[in-house]
Amino acid sequence: MRALILGCAGPELTRAERQFFVETEPFGFILFQRNCENVEQLRRLTEDLRDCVGHNAPILIDQEGGRVQRLKPPLWRKAPPASLFGELYRKDPVRAEQAVRVNARLIAAELTACGIDVDCLPLLDVRQNDTHDAIGDRSFGYDVETVSRLGRAQAEGLAAGGVGPVMKHIPGHGRARVDSHFDLPRVDIAADILKEIDFAAFKALAGLPMAMTGHVVYEAIDPDNAATLSSTIIWDVIRTEIGFDGLLMTDDISMKALGDPLAVSSARSIEAGCDLVLHCNGNETEMREVAEAVPELSGEALRRAEATLSFMDRIRREAQPAPMDELLASYGELTGTAA
Repeated sequence: MRALILGCAGPELTRAERQFFVETEPFGFILFQRNCENVEQLRRLTEDLRDCVGHNAPILIDQEGGRVQRLKPPLWRKAPPASLFGELYRKDPVRAEQAVRVNARLIAAELTACGIDVDCLPLLDVRQNDTHDAIGDRSFGYDVETVSRLGRAQAEGLAAGGVGPVMKHIPGHGRARVDSHFDLPRVDIAADILKEIDFAAFKALAGLPMAMTGHVVYEAIDPDNAATLSSTIIWDVIRTEIGFDGLLMTDDISMKALGDPLAVSSARSIEAGCDLVLHCNGNETEMREVAEAVPELSGEALRRAEATLSFMDRIRREAQPAPMDELLASYGELTGTAA
């Protein structure tokens, strides 16, 4: 297995993509709206992707709700943004946790029906008054307790439905004032404040199996490198302060925040301590460039990858299917709204 998670261009694999994936053997794949037409088509696509690599490869998606939702109505439910649950938490914490858990079960049911088994959630970025809208209402709230408790409930709900969670954007994207899809955010807050607030939300959930980095510079810790490319952030903060020993993937390596050629950013992220490089846009030329710069999984990265595959096997076996109508009714009761 190569230390890669890759996308594909459309709703079905081309011959060239199929051959490339067979040769490259990425650890997993990620899907976007361009890949998603209906349940039957997605099941064929996910089966084809796994056939290319010869194992039950994790297939990821960003199905958050709100603005970030790859499976969209009318074929799929319109899920709410995380902020809705944060607002409910201020009124009734227990009810909010239950609602998040049920909402995550609903998402998991839709994903597993399509052959998708990893959702890039929970988002654990603690929101600030000047947080860029790229995060905005995707965050559960403005304090560590709200974010960590609702994030845990979300991860538990996904896993109960047979879907693996990926916490993001470690060690915290909530203070970014620009969109890392286009620019490099720089955070100039003192390290002790970052530790108390931003990093703490991730520390509370450090036992989760997977995490995704943020392309953010934390000037008090490493003023020269975004977290994705910083051995200081990865080892001193993510692995030591936060205590995360799971599988660490980059955010999309093709985002403009990193600036360098893709091969350079990919190699630097692995050298800094990331286990996997994530490339999302499905551009074959770019994927080949990234693949040439990324090694096969080995050492501690391979150990973490194998542990993640074991975790995925376990939650698939232990998944607790629930009828959609029951979940929808429960969600409606907890939130006072239609699901």
